[in-house]
Amino acid sequence: MKTVRLGLVAALLSGIVPCFPATAQDSADAKAAATEAKMTDVERFQLLHGIMPIAIPGLPPIPPGLKSTAGFVRGIPRLGIPDIYESDASLGVVNPLQSRKGDISTALPSSLLLAATFSPDLAFASGALAGNEARSKGFNVLLAGGVNLARDPRNGRNFEYAGEDPLLAGTIAGASISGVQSEHVVSTVKHFALNDQETLRQSIDARIEEKPFRESDLLAFEIAIDRGHPGAVMCAYNQVNGAYACGSDFLLNKVLKADWKYPGWVMSDWGAVHDVSYFAKGLDQQSGAQLDKETYFDKPLQDEVAAGRVPKARVSDAVRRILRSLYAVGADAPLRERPIDFAAHANAVRKIADAGIVLLKNEGGILPLAANAKSIAVIGGHADVGVISGGGSSQVTPAGQVLLLPLGGRGIMSNWSKILYMPSSPLKALQAALPRTNIEFDSGYVPEEAAAFAAHSDLAIVFATQWQSEGVDGSLTLPEGQDALIDAVATANPNTIVVLETGNPVKMPWLGKVKGVLEAWYPGQGGGEAIADVLTGAVNPGGRLPISFPTDEKDLPRRTIPGLGLPEKTALPIDYDEGANVGYKWYAAKGVKPLFAFGEGLSYTRFAHSGLKISGGSDPSVTLTVKNIGERSGFDVPQAYLVSINGKPVRRLIGFSRVELAPGQSRTVTMKVDRRLLADWTDKGWAIAGGQYDIATGQSALDLDEVMSVKLAAQMVSR
Repeated sequence: MKTVRLGLVAALLSGIVPCFPATAQDSADAKAAATEAKMTDVERFQLLHGIMPIAIPGLPPIPPGLKSTAGFVRGIPRLGIPDIYESDASLGVVNPLQSRKGDISTALPSSLLLAATFSPDLAFASGALAGNEARSKGFNVLLAGGVNLARDPRNGRNFEYAGEDPLLAGTIAGASISGVQSEHVVSTVKHFALNDQETLRQSIDARIEEKPFRESDLLAFEIAIDRGHPGAVMCAYNQVNGAYACGSDFLLNKVLKADWKYPGWVMSDWGAVHDVSYFAKGLDQQSGAQLDKETYFDKPLQDEVAAGRVPKARVSDAVRRILRSLYAVGADAPLRERPIDFAAHANAVRKIADAGIVLLKNEGGILPLAANAKSIAVIGGHADVGVISGGGSSQVTPAGQVLLLPLGGRGIMSNWSKILYMPSSPLKALQAALPRTNIEFDSGYVPEEAAAFAAHSDLAIVFATQWQSEGVDGSLTLPEGQDALIDAVATANPNTIVVLETGNPVKMPWLGKVKGVLEAWYPGQGGGEAIADVLTGAVNPGGRLPISFPTDEKDLPRRTIPGLGLPEKTALPIDYDEGANVGYKWYAAKGVKPLFAFGEGLSYTRFAHSGLKISGGSDPSVTLTVKNIGERSGFDVPQAYLVSINGKPVRRLIGFSRVELAPGQSRTVTMKVDRRLLADWTDKGWAIAGGQYDIATGQSALDLDEVMSVKLAAQMVSR
């Protein structure tokens, strides 16, 4: 049985590397052209629209014999074109609404946790695992590759994305996409673009000027496409500068296909097509067509072609784009189900979770837990049962007995409004890791009782959860009175540690009272064991924040979520006046200190940086030496930031690396710098103004060490 081998991926991911050689891409283009030339018009139009084969009340019945999944497009057997089976995929292969009875998949940690590893190698391995299981289950397209920037830390889908910085998000998403496609499965990149909140996601108009747009959200997509070469781009629900994203000539024809020369196909999000004119504006395929008012890319599009309003060559172009992406990754091979080594995959995702958990506070060295502790009170978060996961179309059904808590709600997404706990109990994992310690559990339902329980223990660990989901935005405040619970426990026992299982940043009004804080995100199906690994020191925490934690809503570009509480599909413009200053860049520009900064994270050992060197020219890089000056092996994540251009302050991540070192060991790290990160967008493209560029390295966007300058000549930058 084929399994993912984590140790083999590092050599594949040094810099921007295509998934497949240029000759393979050329061959795919030629094969697509040859196949398309043999097709009838009926066959061509057949590939331009698909359905969502899930039985949902109120929607048309599904043709018999189809596998229940997110998307289906009928193939053309006489030409060797297979049926296209598409699965939701951000965090593993999804069994929608558990409609495929008994079908399980490996549940990956959230994409925010994956981004917190700052490791393209682990991102590739994560994608390859998902691609392996998809192919093994008979799917040849994964709707993966979420790369929308976290403009609002309350966005309900941030857990599916890779943080607030375009370099980190694009690098992690691109590596994951590359991993998926290494298993002969097409991956998308999504949701293109500015799908940065769930509130009124189908009716907001996200407004932003082109220059900051190019330097932020679009740059994240551009980097992901450069590195991952996804076969398809999924456009978003929302409008962008007055045009729906799936019908935006600017986004699809100008930016994606003309400027970036993207060769793959553009598919719509499900229910995001409102008019047949979207085809002329760059959309190639209508997905989940029964969710739209009409299957626009069938008879209405045929009528447009017959009337001469859409050239036949445009139809051929769309078909060839679909075919070349299938051919380029080998996704056209016959779909045959095969066994999956779930045990090996479970071990792999536990290692990813180990790597992405972030230690935020460790006062007095309370962590790692001492093996000789006599008693530990574990409180809250259903830690006796498992770990929480995010909701919506990315919800994976793992092996074992899951706990499902239905929430209900409004609209079609109410079917997905269920909190699922992965059967990986942190309580049981801690009890197994510390057999000589008396570890007992209290639900925390009654804070006074939990506090009394904690008062009689050597230390207390409070597990706090925050459920996030597609279709609804969240809050910076922990739900269900958990802040009060933590405060009560910390008041009763000064040796209190908080473990956060959240999809987003949260406020911490109790931070000064507790001695330890661990951000575990949604850690996937082995999350309970991974949390215990870090708490006990079996694993030295190496995660770093891919998203800033604000102190309060008043520090955000928008204090409240635009449109919150308005009726569904209310038209609402949102002006992104912060421009390219997303996350840590916003805080730096405003002189505001967040609760925890982008890139921040502690270790059980200490590191020192020295020997900073910066090279310019056509291949700029940042080099420094990292040394472990502590007493334990551990991971450091050195980061390089552009901090000023000709004396004008900026704050821009331009490089990062993840390095593991034994005590006393040192290593020289070189971070190649994408020249777009040194440039600004102009009417003529990416341009480096020239002059003095100041660059600093450090442990986070705020904790910077030595600053060095480099002289750069004025130059235009090509992709």
